[in-house]
Amino acid sequence: MTRLHWFKSSYSGTEGDNCVEVAVAQLSVHVRDSKDTERPPFSVSPHAWARFIEHAAAD
Repeated sequence: MTRLHWFKSSYSGTEGDNCVEVAVAQLSVHVRDSKDTERPPFSVSPHAWARFIEHAAAD
């Protein structure tokens, strides 16, 4: 597996708690808990991630 570049939202602040991290690959988007990076990430298709972001931004 290719090494993933993880990032947090700019809204996360500097405390680092209660955040999720996201890594974008060619065929999938990976999401993990920033407090438990050893747990396997949740992965979805780029299309599913885009739909999630659209829904989240609409609220």
